[in-house]
Amino acid sequence: MSEAVTEILRHKNYIVDAVFDGEEALDYILSEKYDGIILDVMMPKLSGIQVLEAIRRKGIGTPVLLLTAKAEISDKVEGLNAGADDYLAKPFAMPELVARVGALVRRSGEIIPDDMTLGNVTLNRQSYELSTKSGEIRLSKKEYLMMEILMKSSGRPISTETFMTRIWGYDSEAEVNVVWVYISYLRKKLAALDADIQISALRGRGYVLEAVKNA
Repeated sequence: MSEAVTEILRHKNYIVDAVFDGEEALDYILSEKYDGIILDVMMPKLSGIQVLEAIRRKGIGTPVLLLTAKAEISDKVEGLNAGADDYLAKPFAMPELVARVGALVRRSGEIIPDDMTLGNVTLNRQSYELSTKSGEIRLSKKEYLMMEILMKSSGRPISTETFMTRIWGYDSEAEVNVVWVYISYLRKKLAALDADIQISALRGRGYVLEAVKNA
C-alpha cells in the first residue's frame, strides 16, 4: 500500500518521503518541513497516534491525515482528539485519497504557489517551465522535481541520496550518477536563461542552489 500511495502522489506531482515505521516517521517529521503528513495508525515501533501526539506536543501543526483499518467511531474520535485533521479508513479509493491530500495541504496555509521564484528565476508548478526575462524552458518531470526540491531548500545542501529517494524511489534500480546527469541538465538550462542562481556541489554534502558569484 505504501508503494501504491507513494506512486500515485508522485504522479500527481507531490514530492513524497515514504517511511515504514513510526520512529522513522517521527525522525523525518522533526528534521524536515512538510506541507502534509499521512500516518498509518498501525505502524511498528510507534503507532500513528503516538507519532501524531508527539509532533503536536512539539508544536508542529502540519496537517495530518490518518489511514487505518479501524472504522469505528471511537477510533476516529481518538485520532481526531490526538490532533489529526482528517481520517480515512481502509479500504479506500485512490481518487478519494488524492482529493483529501489536496484539501489537507490547502488548509495548511503554507501552500507553495504555482510560481516559485528565486533570484531572477521562476519555476511554474503547472507548466514545468523554468523562466527568466531572457525566456523560458520546459523541464522534464524529473528535472522539475529536482529543481523544486532545490528551490524549496535554497541555501541548504541536498544529498544525492535524498534526490534518489524522493525522485526515483527506494526501490529504483537507477545508478546514483543519474543525479549528476540531471544536475548537469539543469545547470545548462539555468545558464541558457542567464539565471543569477546556480547549482553548486559541496563535497560530501550534496548540491545547493545559491546566487551566482559576482552576479
